[in-house]
Amino acid sequence: MTTVESKTGSTSKTNKYAVPALDKGLDILEYLVSQELPRSQAEIALGVGRNPNEIYRVLVGLEARGYLVRDELSGRYQLSLKLYNLSRSISPIDQLRQVALPQMEDLAVRIGQSCYLSMLYQSQTMVIIQARSQVPVSVNIAEGSLFPTMTTTSGKVLLANSNDEVRDMILQREKGFSKLTKSNQNSLFAELNSIRAQGYLLADNSITDGICDVAVLIGEPEGKVVAALAVSVLKNKTYQASSMLDIKHELLVTADKIAKQLGY
Repeated sequence: MTTVESKTGSTSKTNKYAVPALDKGLDILEYLVSQELPRSQAEIALGVGRNPNEIYRVLVGLEARGYLVRDELSGRYQLSLKLYNLSRSISPIDQLRQVALPQMEDLAVRIGQSCYLSMLYQSQTMVIIQARSQVPVSVNIAEGSLFPTMTTTSGKVLLANSNDEVRDMILQREKGFSKLTKSNQNSLFAELNSIRAQGYLLADNSITDGICDVAVLIGEPEGKVVAALAVSVLKNKTYQASSMLDIKHELLVTADKIAKQLGY
């Protein structure tokens, strides 16, 4: 088994299918992404922890494929816009659906409850993906449904894990927030901080009586994709509070699988 050590500061990983030339190319691209100014071959080699001769052919290849631009006078390299243009061709929501739906369908079967994934949309919380349970009675929330962000379980998870600028913008647009006393506003901020720290929220549904919600974060706070995976459970005769803890655990496991497939 071959051990390959990343030259960009990440921890060592074991990979029996290592492709040295590919590793060099990715090291170079990742290094140049972090640099504000063009870099020479020697500077790039130092930055990725390799010998200048090792990366010469890789630099030539990346330039030929249009990923790098080389200044004719200084000989320094910088990234072209090719990576940016490629990234724009990938829809984050399409990618999220492709990754999340199979995991969510498996979750719905395991827990016997429908589940749904939400994201922020124009300061509200929109259900992007739903996986229906096959049991006769469960709470189903249609894709495309919009809910207030400040007062819903999924919304609070999204709000808690958004950056400060997004959070403040949403709260400024929420009529209910401006009507809160300063003390209640501070209580809301404390609740959001708590949600962010624990990565989930388990609470009664604020819109419909007799329903308990649990929502967890997918990914990382302030990440490139901030989404919430949630389940709403009817408080019927078979309902038990302890079962919500089991559902929360299953949600966290599923959210972690989705996040890893998305590259978190």
